Amino acid sequence: MRHSVLGLLLLMTLDTSQADVIYAGKLIDGINDGVRENVSITIDGNTITAIQDGFITTDQTIIDLRDKTLLPGLIDMHVHLDGEYDPKSFLGRFTNNEADYALTAAHFARKTLLAGFTTVRNPGDNFNSTIALRNAINSGKAVGPRIYSAGKSLATTGGHADPTNGFRHDLMGNPGPESGVINGPDDAWEAIRQHYKDGADFIKLTVTGGVLSVAKSGDNPQFTNQELAAVVAAAKDYNFHVAVHAHGAEGMKRAIKAGITTVEHGTYMDKEAMQLMKVKGSYLVPTITAGKWVADKAQVDGYYPALVRPKAAAIGPQIQDTFAAAYKAGVNIVFGTDAGVFPHGLNAREFSYMVEAGMPAMAAIKSATTTAAALLKNDKIGSIKPGQLADLIAVEDNPLNNISTLENVSFVMKDGIVYKH
Repeated sequence: MRHSVLGLLLLMTLDTSQADVIYAGKLIDGINDGVRENVSITIDGNTITAIQDGFITTDQTIIDLRDKTLLPGLIDMHVHLDGEYDPKSFLGRFTNNEADYALTAAHFARKTLLAGFTTVRNPGDNFNSTIALRNAINSGKAVGPRIYSAGKSLATTGGHADPTNGFRHDLMGNPGPESGVINGPDDAWEAIRQHYKDGADFIKLTVTGGVLSVAKSGDNPQFTNQELAAVVAAAKDYNFHVAVHAHGAEGMKRAIKAGITTVEHGTYMDKEAMQLMKVKGSYLVPTITAGKWVADKAQVDGYYPALVRPKAAAIGPQIQDTFAAAYKAGVNIVFGTDAGVFPHGLNAREFSYMVEAGMPAMAAIKSATTTAAALLKNDKIGSIKPGQLADLIAVEDNPLNNISTLENVSFVMKDGIVYKH
C-alpha cells in the first residue's frame, strides 16, 4: 500500500527544473518556413538570449534534445478549462459550486500545459473560474498555461449561453447583464463594464444558437445589429477584442459587419461571410476536433439530451469542410479546438484535421504560434528568437513530415521552467 501511495505522489509531481542551454536537433521557430538543424538555445531566467548553430561547449546546465524537434509553446485560442462534457454534465449546473469549477479548471489547465499548450484563450466559463485561475497561475500559486479569459460568455435571453436554459420555470428567473444575459444596447454596455470590473481579457458573444445548449436551434441569429454595435463599441472603449460563437451565416455576418475579431466554429459560413471576413480582417477559429467529437457522440444513445442530439449530428460533420473552404478562400485562420467539448489534452488532434483539409503543416503550426500571438497582441510568445519568453516544446519527429507527432509532446518549458522532460 505504501508503494502505491508513493507512486501516486510521484505521478502528481512535476519536474520544474530550469536550464541554461538547450541542444535541439531540429528547430521550427514559428517565424521561418524552414527547419533549422543542430542549434543551441541559450536561456537566462525566463528569456531566450541566443540561438547559435552547432552544440556549444559550456559548463552551464544543458538539456539535450538532439534527437527531437523543438518548437514554440503552442497556443489554443478556444478552450473551456472549467469543464469536460459527459452525459451527466447538465447536472453540474445544480450541484457544482464556484470552488468546484475552479478546481476542475486547475486540473485541466495542468493537463493542457503538459500537452504542449503554454498559452490558451478561454472564451466562456462559470463564475469567472478561469479569471481566478489565470491570476493564480500568474502569481505562481497554480500550474498551467498562460490564460486569456473572457469570463462568462454573453448571450441574449434563451440564447446559447443563457445559464438558465433547460431549467424548470420557477428556477429560470430573469438573468441580466451581470449574469451575462443582455437584451438591448444598454444591457450590452452594462455587461461589458461588468466584465471589465471582473477582470476579463476579452469578450465572448454567442451570436447564434449552439450545439450543447438545451435549446432547439443550433444556428439561428440571436443578437440584433443594434446590440452587436453596442457590444463592439463598449469593448473598444475597454480595449477588449470580441470573439463570437457562430454556426449560422446570418448571425455571423451581422457580427462581422459590426467589427468583431474572431468567429468561433463558423459552421454554415457562406461565400458572403468569407468575403466580409477578408475585408474586415476577421479570423476563423475552426474547432474541427469538437465538430468531429460531437458528430461521433451523436450516434451514441443517451450521450446527449434529446434536444441536443440532432444538432450535434447536423452541425458536427460540417465544420471541417467549412474550414477547408475558408482556408482556400483566403480567410485568416487561427488555431482553436473547443477542448472541453472533447477531453482536454487532445488539443493537438486539430493539427491533423487542418492538414487533412488542405492546410500545409507549417501554416497550421504558425496558426498556433505567431498568428495566435499576434492576435493576442503578445509579442513575447509564439516564436523562438532572442528576447522571447522561453516557452518551448519538443516532439519526437519532424511535424512537417508527420503532423501527428504534435499529439505526443515529450518536453514542455513555459516561462523558463521545465514542466515535462
